[in-house]
Amino acid sequence: MSKHDQARRAFLKGAAVGAGAVAGLVPDALAQTQPPQSETPAATAHGHGGGHGAFLNDDDAATIVAFAERLMPGAPGKPGASEAGALPYIDLALAGAYADLQDFYRRGLAALDAFCRKTHNQRFTQLDAARQDAVITALEQGKATEFTWPSAQAFFNTVRTHTMEGMFADPVYGGNKDFAGWRLVGFPGAQPAFTPADMQSRQPFTRTPMIGLQAQAKGPTRRS
Repeated sequence: MSKHDQARRAFLKGAAVGAGAVAGLVPDALAQTQPPQSETPAATAHGHGGGHGAFLNDDDAATIVAFAERLMPGAPGKPGASEAGALPYIDLALAGAYADLQDFYRRGLAALDAFCRKTHNQRFTQLDAARQDAVITALEQGKATEFTWPSAQAFFNTVRTHTMEGMFADPVYGGNKDFAGWRLVGFPGAQPAFTPADMQSRQPFTRTPMIGLQAQAKGPTRRS
């Protein structure tokens, strides 16, 4: 893993803890204004596809996977966005709680594709990691052309926020597979009880079981 990737992982891990992402984030995108009525959508409603299918089609899902993995790259023994399930989280959210962001994603993904084709003559998923990082940096800095609504920065910030949610929110929402994100930052979930030693310790919590909302709905979990 490059120093650039290590720095990105460290930033998102710190942001997740500082922003309370493990307890559930509310993305700024929900406050975004709607596009002008005179504009036409960049794409029609997406059909179901393998592995995702609630909203994203296969091409858009592949782009989200590649984008999210560059935001939170994996490393040996350390899950990245793909392994933690950022894609199914985003897909399910766009079909449900974030349905008002469907057009935001359609237009943003279309603009991203247009920018990559104009700049590199390839789709985002066809670029190597270095060029993907360069594209993402251009979005973050608001220097990517082809974006009108959403702006390049708004699209970047939204996908980054949703990637963090997919990494660190409760698994009941589709991401944080096998508590990968919580284990990464040492968040214990909703434990039925903490020992005095747990309460006094300054070390990350690693003892199983980690418990999410789905387990709590089924009733208390006994500990051996």
